[in-house]
Amino acid sequence: MRWRGERQSTNVEDRRGMGGKGMAVGGGLGTLVLLALALLFGGDASQLLEQVQTGPASGGAQQPAARQQSPANDEQTQFVRTALASTEDVWKDIFKQSGSQYREPGLVIFDGRTPTACGTGSTAVGPFYCPGDRKVYIDLSFFRDLEQRFRSPGDFAQAYVLAHEVGHHVQNLLGTMDKVNAMQGRSRGAAANDLSVRLELQADFYAGLWAHYAERRNLIEPGDVDEALRAASAIGDDRLQMESQGQVVPDSFTHGTSEQRARWFRLGYQTGDIRQGDTFRARTP
Repeated sequence: MRWRGERQSTNVEDRRGMGGKGMAVGGGLGTLVLLALALLFGGDASQLLEQVQTGPASGGAQQPAARQQSPANDEQTQFVRTALASTEDVWKDIFKQSGSQYREPGLVIFDGRTPTACGTGSTAVGPFYCPGDRKVYIDLSFFRDLEQRFRSPGDFAQAYVLAHEVGHHVQNLLGTMDKVNAMQGRSRGAAANDLSVRLELQADFYAGLWAHYAERRNLIEPGDVDEALRAASAIGDDRLQMESQGQVVPDSFTHGTSEQRARWFRLGYQTGDIRQGDTFRARTP
């Protein structure tokens, strides 16, 4: 991604080194559950964060030592600021075309855990968007996991993660999140999960939509889109369930399969048309 020398967002708050520590986690099933949470980023964070806060902790587990504060102007932080600025520019133009005004989200960089309007944010949750304060939260160590654990290296894979979370902010501004939450309140089991899947796939579409316009702005290099597609495939429910529990349970999906996530990102990237991203009307997302 051609990001050096581009505008950097001023909507980034760096909370690293403020005393947050990793949360103690028991072994066995608890570890597998939190591994799955770390893999399945995105969506309405409030319920997920509550589960992490109240989950059982092993009395003998030791909490990881707080990491040394990273410089505010290190290369990774500059990249995050630049990628966020790119989403701001793109969505500002898209909203303007429809006669609306885009309200930019905040982005909080933290390590360990941090307070949010959705509860205490934890590294274990992975990157997430909190609609309560309209902020994206990320522990930058997730990018190392993205490369090593998910085998999805590259700066554009990282940009896809941010663009996906910003996609949830767009859903919040458009009222989509409120509608889905209301429908989920009247649904149960697989029906509620299906709504969650469609919400996540639309965020993937919005990430692809951003990539479409980022390419027009000459920010994309050869191979970048492949990096994003590889990342989208790596975090599909089917692949993650198989890795964590050895079987796939479609009725429990909340984010979509690897094929679905990559397909909706690709559709947004290829069309550049926000009207094509109505995952809720699609017969089969």
